[in-house]
Amino acid sequence: MRAGAVALLAATLTLAGCATRPQQPINPAATPPISTAAPPAAFSRAGAVADLPGWRQADLAAALAAFKRGCAPLGKRKDPSGLTVPEDWAAPCAAAAIATDARGFFESQFTVTRLGDGKGFTTGYFEPEIAGCRAPTARCSTPLYRKPDDLLEVDLTPFASDLKGRKIRGRWDGKSFGPYPDRAAIYDGALKGRGLELAYAEDPIELFMLEVQGSGRLRLPDGSVMRVGYASQNGRPYVAIGRLLRQRNILPAGGAGLEAIIAWVHANPGPGDALMRENPSYVFFREMTGPDEGPHGALGVSLIAEATAAADATVMPLGAPVWLRTRIAEPGAAVTDWSRLLIAQDIGGAIRGPNRFDIFWGAGPRARAIASNLATSVEALILLPHAAAARLPDGAQARR
Repeated sequence: MRAGAVALLAATLTLAGCATRPQQPINPAATPPISTAAPPAAFSRAGAVADLPGWRQADLAAALAAFKRGCAPLGKRKDPSGLTVPEDWAAPCAAAAIATDARGFFESQFTVTRLGDGKGFTTGYFEPEIAGCRAPTARCSTPLYRKPDDLLEVDLTPFASDLKGRKIRGRWDGKSFGPYPDRAAIYDGALKGRGLELAYAEDPIELFMLEVQGSGRLRLPDGSVMRVGYASQNGRPYVAIGRLLRQRNILPAGGAGLEAIIAWVHANPGPGDALMRENPSYVFFREMTGPDEGPHGALGVSLIAEATAAADATVMPLGAPVWLRTRIAEPGAAVTDWSRLLIAQDIGGAIRGPNRFDIFWGAGPRARAIASNLATSVEALILLPHAAAARLPDGAQARR
């Protein structure tokens, strides 16, 4: 959750963000179809796994490893999409535990389905690394805060049928429930003196970008790394600062990407601080102290670069494999065709609606470059366990 995360940096920063995380477009003029009320689309069976275009050439080892990681929660988790029940995952997970042939495993355990016409939109996210420290210094003074004890989340489902699945965050002051302090108030010290400081960052705009991704790494002065992950968010709406820069003609439509935004804030520290304050959303973090296997997604397991993605969990099941075909730009290279089997194991604030994905690219300069330039169309085929696919009506009647 990716938050984030986490969702687009250029398209998330420009349009929307791990969320669980709590990302810069190949075609910057493209507008991602982000919607919190997407029209229903029909699932239909779409053939055999072995017949997927490009399947025979695919390297599936990482996808199998990612699927195995997700099996424990799949056996206990209610699927918000309503397409699967825990029992559907029993056979695939048992087979995965002993599988030595990834291709044969996916071919034998899943049915290919298509949501609508399969056409959608994808962005990318990554695990950023920024300069930080555990104690404040003159150079390292911007705090990362833990989740405050008085930040509450309220499920609105019991209140009305049209509020099903809706949640709000805020705080109880002893008399009433109200909004939590926004970014500007937190920047001005609303949480100061409460012992919530988890660590400190050298660069406020780099920390801002880490919030968008929802998790990341702090490179400490002694060279060691502190990993931080998404803990919660203040419940305020996300305002995309890249979009504000475009609307004000400060940056051009094709130039409001991650690096351009950071450069503008560095060159204009006063206006840059004011700009960040216009986004009332604020992310709280926790330290990740387990094995360094990557950030955790919404499914509760560590994400694997180029083998996992964020999706809308109300539309398709988390844990399900998805075959994506799109186009990416490697650093310094031309845009090329790209297809991969990914496991949906995360969600994101901007990842809403049918066939909307956010590919996790890992950490480091390459991951940052690809994710920051990915905002483009995608073709998606979703693999469901045979038991779940068998319940789909023929034709276009299984609506999500």
